[in-house]
Amino acid sequence: MILLAVGWYLRYGLSYRDVEELVAERGIDVDHVTVYRWVQRFTPLLIDTARPCRHAVGDRWFVDETYVKVAGVWRYVYRAVDQHGQVIDVYVSKRPNIAAARHFFETALSAHGRPAEVTTDLAAPLSSVVDELIPEAAHDTEQ
Repeated sequence: MILLAVGWYLRYGLSYRDVEELVAERGIDVDHVTVYRWVQRFTPLLIDTARPCRHAVGDRWFVDETYVKVAGVWRYVYRAVDQHGQVIDVYVSKRPNIAAARHFFETALSAHGRPAEVTTDLAAPLSSVVDELIPEAAHDTEQ
């Protein structure tokens, strides 16, 4: 029942109180704080168990950069997703420069190999690094 409750929380984006209510409908009296503790305890184990079942990283990468506030400070986030929607890599940087883009791509390439096609926006750091590190890949900058 614990795994079912954690699965409901992770899969459907329910609140801890919603999961508490669903578990109570099945005859088990549990507090929402207990559901929270279950999620904190068992989510890493579920991630490790599911990792071998993930798709192999595809050969078409979609790369973008955006900025988010982390601990009250604006940071730039580089993220690559393949054609299956699987996140390939994420990198947080202080600045959106060529060094950050190069570090992001070098890490992703060393872990997942070389893609056949890369789609980016018109950001100059991404374009120059893709042309430099993966010259054989088709580089698309259209939406």
